[in-house]
Amino acid sequence: MHGAGNDFVVLDATRGPLELTRAQLRAIADRRLGVGADQILMVGPPPVSRGGVSEVDFSYRIFNADGGEVEQCGNGARAFVRFVHDKGLSPKARIRVATLAGIIEPVLETDGSVTVDMGPPAWNARSVPFDAAGLSARIHEAIELWPLELGRSSCEVALISMGNPHAVQRVESVDTAAVGRDGPALERHARFPQGVNAGFMEVLGDNEIRLRVWERGAGETLACGTGACAAVVFGILTRSLKSPVTVHTQGGDLHVAWAGPGHSVMMNGPAVSVFDGELDLAALGGLAAPMTRRKDPR
Repeated sequence: MHGAGNDFVVLDATRGPLELTRAQLRAIADRRLGVGADQILMVGPPPVSRGGVSEVDFSYRIFNADGGEVEQCGNGARAFVRFVHDKGLSPKARIRVATLAGIIEPVLETDGSVTVDMGPPAWNARSVPFDAAGLSARIHEAIELWPLELGRSSCEVALISMGNPHAVQRVESVDTAAVGRDGPALERHARFPQGVNAGFMEVLGDNEIRLRVWERGAGETLACGTGACAAVVFGILTRSLKSPVTVHTQGGDLHVAWAGPGHSVMMNGPAVSVFDGELDLAALGGLAAPMTRRKDPR
């Protein structure tokens, strides 16, 4: 599946336990030796709650191409609701889903697009998290801009959490922005103990931006839903944008609305199924071991 070019392998784990090793996840995501994906999404049953009644319909796990599990994926959330609907796993248009970042509620619209309530954002160093020792932020409107040295360059970033961490900066043009150089430098910067997604935002008008995102554990992707939300929050807090905002990514357009502090960020965009198939994990990428529930020793 893909959402504006951000592509996924979606696995149905609703009928029984499914655990993959980090090596197996990396092999699935490999574009030459496996299926190829930015992220692998695992659709699971709702978590067990007290009294046996769950407040959600499904659980949802997200793994980046490097095999690491992450908290949130906005484009993936849209793919999720299309998957469970198209596969007959739920007749509901509005689905409540448990993620590592909390409960989300994607809604399948009548035009086939999906709207996701991404929850309220946070914009402070602790929420990302970020090691601010020895640094002083520049206050710009309602947000802090943090100076970072990236070896051959430097930048100022806004720190925004959409359930996962983002470092967003405004650039003159996303075409000339050093995404391939500064993106990995930010992702692995020592001040981000859990890594970070790096967003490069070009403002076209009050309600329109272009965006490129270097995603933690995946590299540059054609679109990033949480990255789009973080960029719009940054733009609104600095008074350079007004809600709603059309976000032009390399894979297509996303539409993001935010009423301001205390409110959830709402994101709308496409979700498309490309093909279905069966995968022999024993043969994948030279792996000798079949699917197993053993924990990855690494």
